[in-house]
Amino acid sequence: MWLVLGIAALCLLAVPAHADKIRDLASVGGVRSNQLIGYGLVVGLDGSGDQTTQAPFTTQSLENMLQQFGITVPPNARPQLKNAAAVTITAELPPFAKPGQTIDVTVASIGNAKSLRGGELLMSPLRGADGNVYAIAQGSVVVGGVSAQGKSGSSVQVNISASGRIPNGASVERSVPSAFGNAGDLMLNLNTPDFTTAARIAQAINTAFGAGTAQPVDGGTVSVRGPQDPAQKVAWLGLVQQLEVTPGDAPARVVVNSRTGTVVIGSDVKVTAAAVAHGAIQVTISEQPLVSQPQPFSRGQTAVVPSSDVQVSEDGAHMFKFGPGVSLDTIVRAVNQVGAAPSDLISILQALKQAGALHAELVVI
Repeated sequence: MWLVLGIAALCLLAVPAHADKIRDLASVGGVRSNQLIGYGLVVGLDGSGDQTTQAPFTTQSLENMLQQFGITVPPNARPQLKNAAAVTITAELPPFAKPGQTIDVTVASIGNAKSLRGGELLMSPLRGADGNVYAIAQGSVVVGGVSAQGKSGSSVQVNISASGRIPNGASVERSVPSAFGNAGDLMLNLNTPDFTTAARIAQAINTAFGAGTAQPVDGGTVSVRGPQDPAQKVAWLGLVQQLEVTPGDAPARVVVNSRTGTVVIGSDVKVTAAAVAHGAIQVTISEQPLVSQPQPFSRGQTAVVPSSDVQVSEDGAHMFKFGPGVSLDTIVRAVNQVGAAPSDLISILQALKQAGALHAELVVI
């Protein structure tokens, strides 16, 4: 019976605590998306388009488009457009995209248009970094924001209405050459470089497909030798991506967002013995002007005399002590007991880092 229990215990220890698939830990080298950008016109707006006096390029774009249809605008004519807006168009061309497939596009106003709601994007080319046209965009703009303004100047706005998306709004016209089908080893690029994770990925592949199949190049890349036939390479790579690997432990890190006051503390953050005292000084200045009224028949003038009341108060400073090897739970509990705000917590963490008591990387974004 004890032998059975011992074998069961060993099996439980062999099960990884947290395993991820290789497809979630690394991407295939050379398989990447490409950014596209274009310029176009959105028409059909309900009076919320560009003011052509301040955005003359909108009128110029419309005149150039009309010339392509054989319509010539007189030189002395200055159309006052209210239902058209000049926009930039951006899209992401996914890997292995073929001509005829559709992708989503994002449309954003570059003039002073108030809203793109109800607009229609006219046919516009989307170019890559090399200047070639890879897609053609056209369609109705879907706007998630709402804005309204009254004659008195009062306005209400929810989200942003000067930008929107066109689902499946662009048709791919040219595919990007991929190095996936070329001969040679495949490179698996880790999403988060880590030497332990790279070594474990190579070990898992070698265990499944034989020794020498994979070898780590560095902390962020694993070289894999696979079949040369493209059809076999696709099926074989699918099996590789399904392998489960226990990634290395995340580094001890504290991330602070100074703009929003968000503080994220990793589970492996430790603090050595340290004492922290934190207090707040409040300075209040109130202005109460006094009116000096002269005596009757004194020929004096009424004067306003400034009067300032300055008060300085300091809240009770709280002091707490960290023991050696304090964990995340103890840090959070101690800070919450003194009622420190997120901004106070940021100051405490920065002071601990400067004192050498915080054994973690402090990242301020």
